[in-house]
Amino acid sequence: MTATKKEEPKDKDVKMGEASTAVAGKKTDKDGKPKKDDDDELSEEDQKLKDELEMLVVRLKESNSTLYKAALESLRTLIRTSTSSMTSVPKPLKFLRPHFHDLKAVFEKWAAGENKAFLADIISVLAMSYDDGKRECLKYRFLGASEPVGSWGHEYVRHLASELISEYNARAENGGDDVAGTPAKDNTPQIPTPELLKLALEIVPFCLKHNAEADACDLLLELEILDKLPQFVDKDTYGRVCLYITSMVPYVAPPDDVAILKTARVIYRAQSQWTQSILIALRINDLDLVKEDYESCTDPITKKQLAFIAARQQVFFETGSEEITEILNNTKLSENFMALARDLDVVEAKTPEDIYKSHLENSRHGHSAANVDSARQNLASTFVNAFVNIGFGSDKLMMNTEEGNSWIYKNKDLGMMSAAASLGAILLWDVEVGLTEIDKFLYSTDDNIKAGALLAIGLVSSGVRHESDPALGLLSEYVNSTTSVLRVAAIVGLGIAYAGSAREEVQDLLLPLVSDTGLTMELSSLAALSLGLVYVGTCHGDIASTILQTLMERDDETLKSPFGRFMGVGLGLLFLGKQDASEATLETLKVIENPLAKLVGVIVDICSYIGTGNVLKIQSMLHLCNDHLDKEKEDDSFQAFAVIGIALIAMGEDVGAEMAMRSFNHLMHYGEPVIRRAVPLALGVLCASNPLVNVLDILSKYSHDHDTDVALNAVFAMGLVGAGTNNARLAQMLRQLAVYYYKNPNVLFGVRIAQGLVHMGKGTVTLNPYHSNKTLLNPVAISGLITVLTAFTDAKTFIVDKAQAHYLLYFLVPATYPRFLMTLDENLKSIAVTVRVGQAVDTVGQAGRPKTITGFQTHSTPVLLAYSERAELATEEYIAVGTTLEGFVILKKNPEWMEEDSKDASK
Repeated sequence: MTATKKEEPKDKDVKMGEASTAVAGKKTDKDGKPKKDDDDELSEEDQKLKDELEMLVVRLKESNSTLYKAALESLRTLIRTSTSSMTSVPKPLKFLRPHFHDLKAVFEKWAAGENKAFLADIISVLAMSYDDGKRECLKYRFLGASEPVGSWGHEYVRHLASELISEYNARAENGGDDVAGTPAKDNTPQIPTPELLKLALEIVPFCLKHNAEADACDLLLELEILDKLPQFVDKDTYGRVCLYITSMVPYVAPPDDVAILKTARVIYRAQSQWTQSILIALRINDLDLVKEDYESCTDPITKKQLAFIAARQQVFFETGSEEITEILNNTKLSENFMALARDLDVVEAKTPEDIYKSHLENSRHGHSAANVDSARQNLASTFVNAFVNIGFGSDKLMMNTEEGNSWIYKNKDLGMMSAAASLGAILLWDVEVGLTEIDKFLYSTDDNIKAGALLAIGLVSSGVRHESDPALGLLSEYVNSTTSVLRVAAIVGLGIAYAGSAREEVQDLLLPLVSDTGLTMELSSLAALSLGLVYVGTCHGDIASTILQTLMERDDETLKSPFGRFMGVGLGLLFLGKQDASEATLETLKVIENPLAKLVGVIVDICSYIGTGNVLKIQSMLHLCNDHLDKEKEDDSFQAFAVIGIALIAMGEDVGAEMAMRSFNHLMHYGEPVIRRAVPLALGVLCASNPLVNVLDILSKYSHDHDTDVALNAVFAMGLVGAGTNNARLAQMLRQLAVYYYKNPNVLFGVRIAQGLVHMGKGTVTLNPYHSNKTLLNPVAISGLITVLTAFTDAKTFIVDKAQAHYLLYFLVPATYPRFLMTLDENLKSIAVTVRVGQAVDTVGQAGRPKTITGFQTHSTPVLLAYSERAELATEEYIAVGTTLEGFVILKKNPEWMEEDSKDASK
C-alpha cells in the first residue's frame, strides 16, 4: 500500500466532519446546540484508551529517560492485549498511526541500548498498519530486541513473512545486493541475507504450531530454502505439509518441482511412512530411490505393500525374496481379477451382440446393420469380443467352441491376424493358460493366423513378468523372418510384452532393424516404436541416436510413409516425462531437413513434458496450431500432434485440463481440418475412462460433424472416455450413432469399437494412466494410449479404409488395468471388509480434519472405483498398511480393537 493511499482516511475524516458540521449547522438553527466535535463520536472506553496512548507517546518524547521503560511496557501490554475482528485494525494501532513518524524520530534521537531496541519492536508492529512499501516492519524488527516472533500475534508474523519475501525477491532482482528498505541517507546498517533467512526459520515453527502449514511452506519456497523444512515437521504436521507441497508441484517450474518432491520424501522417510515415500520416489521416476525406500523399510508386511505399489507402476527390482518377486511380477493379477469377476457375478462371457443390443436400435431399415456378415463387421466384432472379455480367459467366439477356427476364417487378410491376436487380450495376464490356448495357432499354414498368434503371445504377457520369458523365446526367432507380416507381429509383440522393462535382449534384436535402410519404413518404424515402449522414460542414448541417424539417412520419399510417425513416437517415449533431458535431441531434429523431422520434434517435446501441466509448453503447442498451412506445399500433420500434445501435457492437473478444454473449443471453431480431426482425440485422452457429461455432449456433437474424419475420431473418443465404465447414457448414444451411420462402414466400424470399449472388461477395467489418487502416471499405459492416438491421426490408412494396421488397437491392452480395490490379509489372502466409496474431495490446505470423500456408499470389498472416486475403511477392526486405498491393499488387525466394539456398533 502506498503512502498516498494511507493519507486517504484523514481526508475522509475531514469530509465526514464537514458532513456532520452541515448536520450540526441545521440543528443549530432549530435548537442552538453547538456543533459536535469529531472525537466525541468515540465511545468512552475508546477515548480513554486513545488518551492513554497519547500520554505514553508524549512521555517517550520527553527528556526524562527514567520514564521510558515503563511507558514502553505499557504500550506493549496495550498492543498485545487488544483484540481485533477480522475486518478492522486493532484499536491501539489505529490510534497510534498519527504518531508513527514521531516515534521514528524519537528512535533516531535515542542512544543505543535496551530501551531503543524495545522501541524498535513497537515501531515494527506499528509499521504493519502503516505500510508504505519501505518494508519498515522488517527493518525495525532487526533493530529490535529480537523477542520471540510469535509474541506479537499471528497477523504480525504473516506481515513480516510477506515483507521478508518481497525483500528477498528485490535482492534477487538486483543481483544479490542488499536492498534494505532504508534510504541511503539513513545510517542504519543493511540487513545481511543470512539474517533474513534466520528470521524466516524462526517464523516457520510458529506457523506450523498454529495450523498455518501453507504459510510456512510458501515462505521457505519463496526464499529457496525448502530443504530446511524437514527439521521443523513432526508427526502431527507432516501429513498436511506434504500434501500441500506435493500439490504445488504442477505449478512450479523445473528443477524446483523435483526438489519439492525430494523434500516431501525426506519428511515421509523421517516419519517412517514408507508407502508414501515410495510413491514420491516413483513420481520422481528414480529406480535407485525406490530400492532405497524398499530396503530402508524393516516391516515385512509393509514391504509387501511397497511391492504392490511398485508392481502397479510396472517397476521391477531384485529383492532376493521369492514372495516379493511374485508380487512385483504381477503373477497373481489374473487370479485376483477372476476372484473379482466371481464376486461381481460377471464371469460369463459376453458376445458382441450382447453389447450392440441391435434389437434396441429401433432400425427403420428392415434388418439391422449388425446382422450383415461382412468382413468389416466381423473384424469389428473381433475387437469388441476381445475388449469386452479382456482378462476373463473365456469368450464365445474364439475359444471352447466347435467352430473355434471358423471365426478366424470369417475375417480376411490382416483381419485374421487381429482375430487370432484377440486370444492374447482375452487371456491377458494368464501366461500359463494363454500359451497353451495360443500354441495351436502357431502351427497354422496361413501366415496371417500365425502372425496373430505371435502378437497374442506378446499381449498375454503384457503387464506381467514370467521367469521363463516365453515371449522372448517364441518371438525372437521371427524378428528376422522372411515373411513381412510375421516380422511385424513379432516386433509389436515384443514391444507390448516387455513394455517398461528396459530389457537389453530386446534392444539387441530390434535396434539393427531401426538402422537398416533396406527395410520398409513400416518395419523400421514399428521396431523404433517397440524399443520406445521397452525403454520408456530411460533417455537411452544408443537408441535415440540410432533413430536420429535413420531419420537423416532415409530418403525423403520413404519418410513420407504414414508409418514414419511411429518412429517419432518411439523416440518420444524414450524421453517420457524427462522434461529438458530431450533438448539435445530436439536441437538435432531442427537441423535435419526433411518433412518428418518437425513432426518428430513435436512428438518428442510433448512426451518430455507429459502430465507436467507446463504452461509454456502448452502455449508453444497452441502456437503451432496457429499457422494456416497449404497442405500441397508443406506437411501439416505436426499440427494434429500439437493438439493432442495440449491434452497430454495438461492432463496432470485439473485446472490445466479445464483450460485445455476451452482451448479445444476455439481450435474446433477456427482450426484447419487437420486440427479439427485431432480435437476429439485430445478430449478422449484428457478424460480417459472418466465419462464427464459435458465432454460426452461435446463429443456427441462432433460425432455428427460434416467431416467424416472428425466424426470417426469423435466416436472413438467417446469409447475412450467411457472405457470400462458401462456408462448407460453413452451406450445409448452409441446405439443411436450405429443407426445413423448404418450406410457408412468406416464410421460404423468406429461405433462398434467404441461400444466394445465402453463395456471393456464388462465394466471392471480402466484405461486411465493415472492411479494412486491420481498422483502417479503409469508410463506404459500412457505409451499405449499415445500409440493408438497416433494411429487415429490417420485413421483411414491405419484403422478403417485401407486398414493397414488395425492391430494397433491392441496397444490399448498395456493401458488396461482392473479398477478395483482388493483387501488382503497379512498372508495375501483376500478378505472382505466394509469400505465407504464416494466422490473424492480435494482437502489441500483445508483447516482441521476435513472429510476426504463425499456422498459415499458402504460396500464390502472387493469393490470397483470410478476415476473420481476414493475409498476409506468403514471398520476399525483393521488398519490399512498403504495410505491409498486402491488396487491391492494389505490390512493389519488393529491391536486396540475389541470384539465388544463391533457388538456395540451393531446394536
